[in-house]
Amino acid sequence: MAATSNVTEIIFLGFSQNQGAQKVISVLFLLLYVAILLGNGLIVVTIMAGKGLTSPMYLFLSYLSFAEICYCSVTAPKLILDSFMERKVISLKGCITQIFFLHFFGGTEIFLLTLMAYDRYVAICKPLHYTVVMNQRACGLLVGAAWGGGLLHSVGQTVLIFQLPLCGPKVLDHYFCDVHPVLKLACSDTFLISVLIITNGGSISVVSFTGLLASYVVILRSLRTQTSEGRRKALSTCASHLAVVALFFVPCSFVYMRPCVTLPADKIVAVFYTVVTPLLNPVIYSFRNAEVQNALRRLMGRKGSWEEK
Repeated sequence: MAATSNVTEIIFLGFSQNQGAQKVISVLFLLLYVAILLGNGLIVVTIMAGKGLTSPMYLFLSYLSFAEICYCSVTAPKLILDSFMERKVISLKGCITQIFFLHFFGGTEIFLLTLMAYDRYVAICKPLHYTVVMNQRACGLLVGAAWGGGLLHSVGQTVLIFQLPLCGPKVLDHYFCDVHPVLKLACSDTFLISVLIITNGGSISVVSFTGLLASYVVILRSLRTQTSEGRRKALSTCASHLAVVALFFVPCSFVYMRPCVTLPADKIVAVFYTVVTPLLNPVIYSFRNAEVQNALRRLMGRKGSWEEK
């Protein structure tokens, strides 16, 4: 933490200074947040309770949905509450905490998406070795590595930004704390820190995206030897995963893989990777899956039988 900082609290400008517009935004984001909690929470419960969903793909999907809930919860509740406040204030410690958990869950989500691409590669290209390669112990280690990688990334970003003395102005043209906006509050040269921040976030994005791209190039090449039914099923699964990847990686790359400057569009772009992607994930990657749908029906059927008793 910046011990010599003159800043003890930070004021957000949010999306609008108009009180009427703020209340509309608050209601909209409240509805979206509730939908995210219900959709992703239902996926987690369905996979954990569904006896037929034993594939590693569903294990990774359950952790991804859990990470989406946590990721959105870092920013959405504060935004909803702030929309009713004339002054949208967060303490410096609260700002540190928000940046830490934002990058922790965001980094973990990137690694989980990469693991899911690797899982599809093994399942499609090496089906006879799938149960050996993706055994329970290996999956546990991979999930642990994803959370550990997210933690290391988050610690790196947080330490880099808050070793700087912050002098103000203490106003951020944003609706949550993040590394690039907070850098503008520093009263010392930030060039080296900016390079390190971009290197930290950029290296994770580049390595993960390269892994994703390599996996899907190999998968697409291997589909030439598959049956038409196998090809259709593989393409459906891969297309859903690529849609989630694009919704998350493209806006994140726009914000984090460029020089540390803030743009007016950053707030709108941030909505895509903090709200839109968690909202659409259950729809485009889970509810379109026949096995998940069947498990959900069985879960609802058991719930109905309990209520009758």
